Amino acid sequence: MLTVEEALAEVLSQVPVMPSEKVGILQALGRVLAEEVASPRDLPPYDVSQMDGYALRAADVRQASPSSPVKLSIVARSVAGKGADRPIGPGEAARVTTGAPIPAGADAVVMQEETEREGDTLRVKLASGQRDFIRSQGADVHAGDRVLVPGALLSPAHVALLASLGRSQVRVHQRPRVAILSTGDELCDLDELDIGGRLVDSNTWALCALVLAAGGEPVRLGLAKDDPEEIARRLSDASRCDVVLTSAGVSVGDRDYVKEVLGKLGVELRFWRVAMKPGKPLAFGTRGTQLFFALPGNPTSAMVSFEQFVRPALLKMGGRQSLARPLMKATLDGTLSKKKGLVHFVRARTQVVDGALVAKPVGRQDSGLISSMAEADSLIVLPADLERVEPGGEIRVQLLDGGR
Repeated sequence: MLTVEEALAEVLSQVPVMPSEKVGILQALGRVLAEEVASPRDLPPYDVSQMDGYALRAADVRQASPSSPVKLSIVARSVAGKGADRPIGPGEAARVTTGAPIPAGADAVVMQEETEREGDTLRVKLASGQRDFIRSQGADVHAGDRVLVPGALLSPAHVALLASLGRSQVRVHQRPRVAILSTGDELCDLDELDIGGRLVDSNTWALCALVLAAGGEPVRLGLAKDDPEEIARRLSDASRCDVVLTSAGVSVGDRDYVKEVLGKLGVELRFWRVAMKPGKPLAFGTRGTQLFFALPGNPTSAMVSFEQFVRPALLKMGGRQSLARPLMKATLDGTLSKKKGLVHFVRARTQVVDGALVAKPVGRQDSGLISSMAEADSLIVLPADLERVEPGGEIRVQLLDGGR
């Protein structure tokens, strides 16, 4: 068996990065930029007012005070999107709104609250310094500045920045298409709940959700009986996908046919079995640039295996540079024991107590139980050579989506 680290290294060594495509900026959210973005203009494109008030010459109001206001003549008005139609001279002022262009000749803005107005006469009660409440042209971005670089994970703020540059589209890495097949005579689909003695297939839906969260496009291949020909027939529909995920049928039972079928389909097996629990019976192989993951059938085993190997692969395919979940030091609330030999991933909830992270195992840790995985926001990672952790002991915790 490979260690978890060895298995992950082997997976990532076979992962290709997806080519790029041009998409709308909203469709680019959460994806990885595949081009450099430079600003075609200054932002803001001209000096603008930071406040509602009056644009004026700072020299004219240097002596202004509440007891001795300075009188100016209001000769113009500037609003956002439409500047003043004349410059400001000595003894003059222009009404400005937030975001409005600063009229030529003005070098300061006084807030409306520091003035009194009667008709076209303005009384200024506060001295202003040059550039007060003026946002300078190019204060945000200068023309020609490189504002985004390839590899950036695009956030809502990046979408706003792209829009401010006038970009309606941007080039990002394509999302990998991921085929998903569940196998097992005992399984039925969601609309077959009344069939006695069978279990509803949850793995397909769990893996579809995990693929979406990791930036991939899930492609359901449905369910296959424990029959080599049916499994092969279903997998033939995955020829246009970048990644293929199967669940169940990968152990050593009499009806575990997945490895055999993958071999007949020309998949080169890179490894089988990993020194971990849950998730030991896991196979990984390649066919050309296609990646094949044969995951265990128990729901928690499939999800934990996905977290450790499939998710990092999908992130790398999508152009991501940071692939690992946050791994934090924590204090154990409870007692954990195991045999040496395998890394254990224990479902847990975390919380911050007195400034320190505390993790508590949730429910029963049976790999067939889904509720405890749904409750968990983290996985306690117990090293292979560790046998026991007492209450208050230091542990490592892998934070999942929703983890604190």
